[in-house]
Formats: sequence, structure tokens, C-alpha cells
Amino acid sequence: MRAVGYRESLPISDEASLIDVELPKPEPAGRDLLVEVKAVSVNPVDTKVRKRAKPEAGDVKVLGYDAAGIVSAVGPDVTLFRPGDAVFYAGSIVRSGTNAEYHLVDERIVGRKPSSLSFPEAAALPLTAITAWEMLFDRLEIRRPVEGAANAILIIGGAGGVGSVAIQLARQLTDVTVIATASRPETQAWVKALGAHHVVDHSRPLAPQVAGLGIGAPAFVFSITESDAHLADAVELIAPQGRYGLIDDPATFDALKFKGKSVSIRWESMFTRSVFQTADMQAQHDLLNEVSRLVDGGTLRTTLADTFGTISAANLRRAHGFIESGKARGKIVLEGF
Repeated sequence: MRAVGYRESLPISDEASLIDVELPKPEPAGRDLLVEVKAVSVNPVDTKVRKRAKPEAGDVKVLGYDAAGIVSAVGPDVTLFRPGDAVFYAGSIVRSGTNAEYHLVDERIVGRKPSSLSFPEAAALPLTAITAWEMLFDRLEIRRPVEGAANAILIIGGAGGVGSVAIQLARQLTDVTVIATASRPETQAWVKALGAHHVVDHSRPLAPQVAGLGIGAPAFVFSITESDAHLADAVELIAPQGRYGLIDDPATFDALKFKGKSVSIRWESMFTRSVFQTADMQAQHDLLNEVSRLVDGGTLRTTLADTFGTISAANLRRAHGFIESGKARGKIVLEGF
């Protein structure tokens, strides 16, 4: 089967950083689905793994954690799907990735594709929807108010893939006031269209801008990017006993600064359930099915912003480069081989 991978960690400007390869078609076992991949999207984690995880000598590592496709075959223990089902999902970081014609994935982290979306539109959603949902509702518990705080959330990095879903979930499913950050006119327009009540510019100090809104100190902060750079502002602007969540990998992070306000710090990695095979692993199947229902009901929309052509090394290198530039808005999707 055709796939895209790499043999060594290289800058994305190097043509060998991602290469077209031929690999054996995998066979499903246990609770695995064999999915014929129709479309994939690219996430910042793809670029991080490419830079950090060097394959064993002679091996090819295939990236990709978002996909939409058709179930081609199932393992003997599968109960949730059958061949022919249209699905969407974000795979496991410890397994081979979705940038291949066929991909193995545990059925417990797979959802039914929204019938109202094309495969590319659906492929834009899984990883970011899971990350945003788990952070908002499982980690930050934004449906549980903080006494004395403004019932508001600041989403730092609102125009990216995760932020684009988080804005919609918070706005459509709760009564929390949504403040999103964006620094360019096109990204500010994007987050407003997704439902943000207020937009502030993360290229300038955030605390005075949030204070200037006149709504009080937010109960919640969801930091998606550059958490170290915005830490001092987050400490200043968040309400006492508020809840702060982050998903990025800051080089340094001084949690002690939050002690005076007794702020809770919550981490989110959407791969935790699949990597550790947690007892509640199937929660991601249920979550994606609910996202699918909300999309088909018109409550949520796809966050697809750009299509970069077919799934090939050249197109994936271009997508990785664009994400590494920090200028991505929504999600980049590639379709077919």
C-alpha cells in the first residue's frame, strides 16, 4: 500500500523529511478496524513527532492522527462496527499513523462519520474535537461555576484547530462567555464567526485587554499555545480558585505562580486513553458519536480551512511547513492518494 513516512528526523525544508513509500497492507486483530483512508488532516503533533522521534535504523515511521474513511475489515473481537461503515477518528500516538492507504485503529476510539460532511470535512475534526471536549468538560469542568468569578473562559490561541472547536463547544453547549485570542484580522474574523463573544490580541499583553472587557476575572483559562509566554498574564487575569488548562509543551512552566490564587492546573492529552488503554477508553467512541450528532444537527461545523491536495510527501511537507509557520487557521486536510 502507498504511505508517507520518514527515515530520519529532518527540517521540513529537506525533501527527505517526508517521503513516499510502499508498505505491506496491515491485518486487523482483536478490536482493530482496518480503515481505507479517504482523507487526513494535519496537526501540530505531527510536526512535533517528526522532529523528536527518530525511527529505528532501516525503519519508516508513518505519521498522521486524524482520518476519515471506510471500514474495510474488522478484527475478531470488534462489536461496534462492520465493513462498509464510514468512520472518523484520531489514532494512537504509539501506533503507525493515518498517512497511508489502509490504517489499523482500535474501535473504542472511533466514531461514525457525520453523514452531512464529506470525508475531508470530517477528517478535520476528531483530534481537535476530542482535545477540546476533554479539556472543557472533563478537565476544566466549565459547566461547574467558580463562585465569585465571571462565568467566562479565555481561550488562548483561538484560531487554531483545537481553539476552533473549543469556541463552538463552549458557545453552543454552555452559557459561559467565550473570550478568544487572535492576532490578525483574518483570524479575528474566524473566531468571531465561530461564536466568540469577545476577541483579544495575544500579540499584546492579555491581562489589561481582558480587564478592559468589564466582565470581571474569568473562571477558566484554556491555554492552547505559548503557555510559557502568556503565563504571567494568565496568573494576573484568572479569578481566585479558577481553573487553568494547557495542552502544549512549554519549555518552562512555573506552576508556583498560581499558588496565591489557589488556581487548579489541568493538563490534557487526547492520547492518554489510547496509550494507557484506560478503563474508560471507549469514552472517545461515545464522544465522537456525539460530535457527529451535533454536526448533523447543525450545532457544530467543520473547521476545515485549507485543502492541500492528495496525500503525498510533497503535499504533507507543505502542510507541515505551514503549521510550523504559526499562521495556520482551522485545519489543513488532504484527500486520497
